[in-house]
Amino acid sequence: MTGPTPGTAPGSAPGSAPPRRSEFSALEALRVDSVGGVSFVLRVLPQADPGAPVVLILPAMALKAKFYLPIARALHAAGVSVVTTDLRAQGESTPGLHDQPTFGYRELIEVDLPRVLAAVRTRFPGARPYLFGHSLGGQIALLHAAAEQPAGGGIAGVCVIGTGTVYWKAFGFRRWAEALYSIQTIGLVARVRGYWPGGMLIGGAMPGRVMTDWARHSRTSRYRPHGTTRDYDRLLAELDLPVLAISLDDDRLGPKSNVDFLCRRMPRARIDRWHITAAAGVAHRDHFAWTKDAAVIGPAVAAWIRERRRPA
Repeated sequence: MTGPTPGTAPGSAPGSAPPRRSEFSALEALRVDSVGGVSFVLRVLPQADPGAPVVLILPAMALKAKFYLPIARALHAAGVSVVTTDLRAQGESTPGLHDQPTFGYRELIEVDLPRVLAAVRTRFPGARPYLFGHSLGGQIALLHAAAEQPAGGGIAGVCVIGTGTVYWKAFGFRRWAEALYSIQTIGLVARVRGYWPGGMLIGGAMPGRVMTDWARHSRTSRYRPHGTTRDYDRLLAELDLPVLAISLDDDRLGPKSNVDFLCRRMPRARIDRWHITAAAGVAHRDHFAWTKDAAVIGPAVAAWIRERRRPA
């Protein structure tokens, strides 16, 4: 997939400059088809060295892949080939949220991600990609990697940031009522309306079943996506891969207590924990603004990927 051919834009005056393409849309692009007419666009930042590590970035709820361009650039500058993709019904993926049936965690993990990873492996033959997931993207990454055990499925490791359980008791005691009310309200609205319109904790619209799967996990602490035949809790407990779990000290949506709770669900994983405070030189430490400090976080993640060096 390529951008528009340089020239006169339709409706512009003769001799005027062509429309300027964004830095993100100018990246190498690959189209990936999933089931039911769903398709994705993979944006690629390759290294010249075919043996360089490869990482696939998976977004959070209601965030577009282009939001992660700063961390993608930082990882690439540190010697890693990077691929980004949107989740179903987000960003460049098609069709849109209201133009397809509702879907949940199962479709994201069991239907879409295997096809995206197959395209990554075709683009980078012989590579065992790393998964880098933010929030929901981190949950999807861990659950997919766990389901590919014991063979490993060709995943080299998983890095997550702002990814913790949303189990209500994992939040601090003073936030139990807030967590129960907010998350279950979102789940109820999503069940009744068929989608979450945005607001409260989640700024953008999200498919109904993703949110009801999410709310069920918050009530029970268990991963039981609608329609799955997999025991994800058992699989997660058996996950045996390197995992870098990053939390941020100003993150109210994925606080340290929730990340620690999720890490305890993976007793066999080779976990490195990095709780980011001001001492790390990261000025923006909430659930979303951390990308502004990609110049600090990116090289540390790349060093973990390349050398298994635990960030300080």
